[in-house]
Amino acid sequence: MLLYYLRWILVLIIAALLGKLVSKLKMPSILGWLIAGMLLGPSALGLLPQQLMDSLIYKTIITWMQVSFGLMLGTELIFRKIKAYGKALLITTLTQSLGTFLLVSLVFGILFAFKGIPVWLAFAFGGIALATAPAPALSIVQEFHTKGPVTDALLPMAILDDIVGIAVFFTVNAAITHQVSGGSVPVYMIPVMIVLPIAIGLITGIPAGLILRSKQSKAFTLTTLVIGITVTAAVGIILNRYVFKGITLNYMLMGVSFSAAFSNMVSESFLEKLTDWFHPILGVSLLTAIVDLGAPLDFHLILGAGLYTFIYIVSRAAGKYSGARLGATLTHMPETVRKYLGLTLLPHSGVSLVFTGIICSTLADARPDLAALVKGTIAAAAIINEIIAVFAAKEGFKLAGEIRPSAS
Repeated sequence: MLLYYLRWILVLIIAALLGKLVSKLKMPSILGWLIAGMLLGPSALGLLPQQLMDSLIYKTIITWMQVSFGLMLGTELIFRKIKAYGKALLITTLTQSLGTFLLVSLVFGILFAFKGIPVWLAFAFGGIALATAPAPALSIVQEFHTKGPVTDALLPMAILDDIVGIAVFFTVNAAITHQVSGGSVPVYMIPVMIVLPIAIGLITGIPAGLILRSKQSKAFTLTTLVIGITVTAAVGIILNRYVFKGITLNYMLMGVSFSAAFSNMVSESFLEKLTDWFHPILGVSLLTAIVDLGAPLDFHLILGAGLYTFIYIVSRAAGKYSGARLGATLTHMPETVRKYLGLTLLPHSGVSLVFTGIICSTLADARPDLAALVKGTIAAAAIINEIIAVFAAKEGFKLAGEIRPSAS
């Protein structure tokens, strides 16, 4: 097993180098990380083996990284800073999330009606489509140090979008279960999946904030953060494994809540230092998370991508962009937000693959044919869309004037 972990470290080093190479070509490093994950993962060269990815230690480390990654969002969730955007952000989140859900569901509903496929399956595609994977766009924020209205809107919206996505998706999954046999997450567990991660983060984040206010040296701060992340992840893992066995808790949301709690308890000047000190750890967490995201993707599926995949990518992109534009226009957000926020919301694969796995588990016993249809369509879309979306997100920031010319 030691050899597997050495191979994993080698994969991360190769991914980091490929990211550097890609950045030299004026593209986001994340694209290199994602490609490295695909090429070195189990479906291609196999340097990162499936046995390792299925191991408890690997999953625990990835969980820790997910909580750590949440700090990138949570430290931006300063209530006094986003107060001016509050109502506008909420409305725009709802228009782009629910707009995407309705558009994709409608398009696939019409298509399935003609194809003789159960129309209710269209809502599975809609439920998967509405969620946004924040890692790609946020890695661009980190890499190119973007600043401006689009960045300010995207960071808190990524959190709100995650909450809306969880609520809608698991409602859809519960409804689909009534159509097929097999177990499912009970409807009453839906609010638990949202509230519990937030509660865990607050329970660990508030004491962390009190501790951070007492002493503000670099070593003490980083030690406090690492311990806080570890405790948060441990509490989440224990509850998920022994209490809430039938659901998957959102560990990134725990990290967001944890960091939002202490970020609102310290001064802005200290918070700026804290984020600078934590930057290297965040960078490793992002790299590891993106490689883990790319590893399960089978690049062969690109060759087999068909009509459903094409329709899914186009209808989802149309829903995200038009929904974001509608919401931003209705709430009188800045012109750059109206035009370009939708482009930063196109990345999707991490959340889509998690949701796809849940839907396929629901369908597997009674309708394996439908499970295969969903899996094949979304897996191919995840690969193709992620490559397109990274370019689109960077271009969105660039057109909005939030990437300095020297950084682009």
